[in-house]
Amino acid sequence: MERVLVCGGKRSKGSDDDATGWAYQYVVDPVGTAGKLGEWLCRAALQPPPPPRVCGTPGGPPVTARRVRLSDGRHLAYEESGVPKESARYRIVFSHGFTGSRLDSLRASQEVAEELGVYMVAFDRAGYGESDPNPSRSVRSAATDMEELADALGLGDKFHAVGVSLGCHAVWGALRYIPHRLAGVAMLAPVVNYWWPGFPASMAAEVYARQARGDQWALRVSHHAPGILHWWMDQRWLPTSTVVDNTTPLPNKRDAEIRRTLTADGTLEKKKEMATQQGIHESYYRDMTVMFGKWEFDPMALPESPCPVHMWQGDEDGLVPVELQRHVAGSLGWVNYHELPGTGHFLSAVPGLGDTVLRTLFG
Repeated sequence: MERVLVCGGKRSKGSDDDATGWAYQYVVDPVGTAGKLGEWLCRAALQPPPPPRVCGTPGGPPVTARRVRLSDGRHLAYEESGVPKESARYRIVFSHGFTGSRLDSLRASQEVAEELGVYMVAFDRAGYGESDPNPSRSVRSAATDMEELADALGLGDKFHAVGVSLGCHAVWGALRYIPHRLAGVAMLAPVVNYWWPGFPASMAAEVYARQARGDQWALRVSHHAPGILHWWMDQRWLPTSTVVDNTTPLPNKRDAEIRRTLTADGTLEKKKEMATQQGIHESYYRDMTVMFGKWEFDPMALPESPCPVHMWQGDEDGLVPVELQRHVAGSLGWVNYHELPGTGHFLSAVPGLGDTVLRTLFG
């Protein structure tokens, strides 16, 4: 008879507790294999992630960026571009994507920025780069971080919010929680959550099933069991995310070539080192649990925005299913949807798109 650790919260008949409060059941297991495996799995899964190496603290990375202090005491690191904010006609707060940083931007030309009078500030989202981690990170906190950054820099009563890829959850949050602060919005290849209620179940299930098995499992864990995501992603004998591993099949030729080039010259590894220097759990994994977790609202149920909203999407995007993006845009008649034929996910690499975005917003 072998005593096996029960992971569930309820104790069943015939179970007993040890001094730590763990619930156990007795099962027949002559060699004890099931019990040992079960106990190892549960203890591994319930082990907390390592503490972050916070920038500017003993043993942590140095602070090299300009930062602002938020109302809860955290710091956000930021990078400015375009024209000086004092003389700008338009001011943008930019939310980078998964694996990105404050050094990412729209890649608009300085000439167009000066012509239109555009100032832009990009920031390391919480836990990324040199911005302090936020153990309570959420869609709402991502939006209010944008608002507090804008206020700390004196950007005025209203600003434009622009996001790319997974960083667009902050923009959706801004449309929900701080719409009165927005002068305009742009989202480039915004990542979707397969569990948003506005998606037809059959459509969401069909495109979800097209993903690699590891990505399906990573998203399931992010949504249903976020507390063990750090363990799931760090083990190597069960399937994990191809996005994190940078091995996702990319149907668009430009995307595939960009990834090959950036992998070969070490750029992607350097970006990862910068993004995750305080801990991969505080950056990548918290991103996954926020984006694919349980949202407090459905973007497709948002009321009409008081400001113009634009969305760009490639029809050969290997990371964001175009069918779901079309459904999001079609459900919100006030969204200006721009679908780019023969284009993948890396929209910032599309020649001239950054200038097109600025001219669309401000031209």
